[in-house]
Amino acid sequence: MNRTPAVFIHGAWFHMSCWEGWAERFAAHGFAVCVPGWPGEAPTVAQVRRDPGPLRDLGLDALTAHYAEIVRSLGTPPVLIGHSAGGLVVQQLIGAGLGRAAVALAPVPVNGVVPAEVRTRPWSPVPAGSDRHQGFVSLPPSQFRHTVANTVGDEEAAKLFERHVVPAPRRLLADLGLDRGPHPDRRAVAVTVDTDKATRGPLLLVSGQEDRMVADVSTRSVYKLYGDSTAVTGLKQYADRGHSLVVDSGWPTVAAHVLAWLAANGVEPLAAQDAEG
Repeated sequence: MNRTPAVFIHGAWFHMSCWEGWAERFAAHGFAVCVPGWPGEAPTVAQVRRDPGPLRDLGLDALTAHYAEIVRSLGTPPVLIGHSAGGLVVQQLIGAGLGRAAVALAPVPVNGVVPAEVRTRPWSPVPAGSDRHQGFVSLPPSQFRHTVANTVGDEEAAKLFERHVVPAPRRLLADLGLDRGPHPDRRAVAVTVDTDKATRGPLLLVSGQEDRMVADVSTRSVYKLYGDSTAVTGLKQYADRGHSLVVDSGWPTVAAHVLAWLAANGVEPLAAQDAEG
């Protein structure tokens, strides 16, 4: 049986373990789950915290190329599901004609839409301290609580931090416009997506209206950029949800909506060639 793959791509400061629940849910629905992680990412949070070095020089172009290679290697076009920086990557991939459909959850903005935190500055990441962490930026527990897990309780935020949070490569953050130094309005690379493409698969953008990392207004602005395309583009907004919406206790509600949206747009766990056979 040729099942439709579902490829999951996480964002900065998160480990691929953040998709554990999603992977189980999608596998239970019949999808062939693929959570490959970033290039060089160790299999556990503890390992990445001890030695994040293999991720040191990772930039956005290399990250996108990594997942493009994975998608091309699959025998069936997959569903692409990404969070934050991963949400940006899945838009690049689906815009390039890779993938059956894409879901971008709280995605880092594209095509000139300025991340809301450039204006409001609710957080200020600091360099990780030890020599082995040079080239990385840590998100301390207090900032994670304020910026990412602001809609859950203190106890849950602390558990999420311990279970999933790792240092992020400074080069990637610069590419995303999240580590700008003296130039707050400049990105190191052009973060562009083909929003006019009519032949791409369905795309769903998801935002939390209390998100302090990627504000709802930014996601809505990106959604409007897709307005000239005849391809299916959806927007789902969650009130009282923050940037942790893919990993906190409310994630099953989001995952259920994504599964229902995929089904409504003809994306089923059983690949079309098998269904026809």
